[in-house]
Amino acid sequence: MTQEAFADHCGFTRTYMSRIETGAANPNLDAIKVLADALCVSLSDLFADL
Repeated sequence: MTQEAFADHCGFTRTYMSRIETGAANPNLDAIKVLADALCVSLSDLFADL
């Protein structure tokens, strides 16, 4: 899946997704939940082993 397709799936702009990936943006917990749901993982799994 392309970054643009994943961003669309999450309801984010491609530029926001790019900023998240590069560390230029810090998503809030609601945005992180959207990402976890799109990846079909729980929030706890997303943060496991950090």
